[in-house]
Amino acid sequence: MSDIKSLVPPSSPIEDEVWQGIELLFFAYRDFTAEPDTILAQYDFGRAHHRVIHFVGRHPQMTVGELLGILRITKQSLSRVLGQLVRQGFIIQRPGARDRRQRLLDLTSKGRELERQLSEPQRVRVANAYRQAGARAVEGFRKVLLGIIADEDDRRRFERMSPGKQ
Repeated sequence: MSDIKSLVPPSSPIEDEVWQGIELLFFAYRDFTAEPDTILAQYDFGRAHHRVIHFVGRHPQMTVGELLGILRITKQSLSRVLGQLVRQGFIIQRPGARDRRQRLLDLTSKGRELERQLSEPQRVRVANAYRQAGARAVEGFRKVLLGIIADEDDRRRFERMSPGKQ
């Protein structure tokens, strides 16, 4: 039987590195979400609420359709989460200027404050990791994450953006 190392080109990761990368993603995600999860629990919110708040905060005036496309959840799931955020005053929905059927989403001041509380520990965690790793590692990490993203349109969203414009 052939040794895996002899089947893999020298520039390719060996199987152990791939498994370690997967495991590292699990540990990183656990720690990346721990502090926001504690904050979300105070409002009886979950990670779906966090994702909605994040994307609406990063893309003001986004439509419900755009949000559905990013999150890839059912309309029913989004409706439950979005309805709760609207009722509790974190998000406001407005009809579109040209198409009144469109619903444009924005964070309220209360929503912006919650978004800040949720994202600050994550921003600090990522910024510290970037500082420790250095610019070349950051660019490599970005390439790895882009390579993991399956949807070509989603990848292009980030390939078009320079790091300062995201």
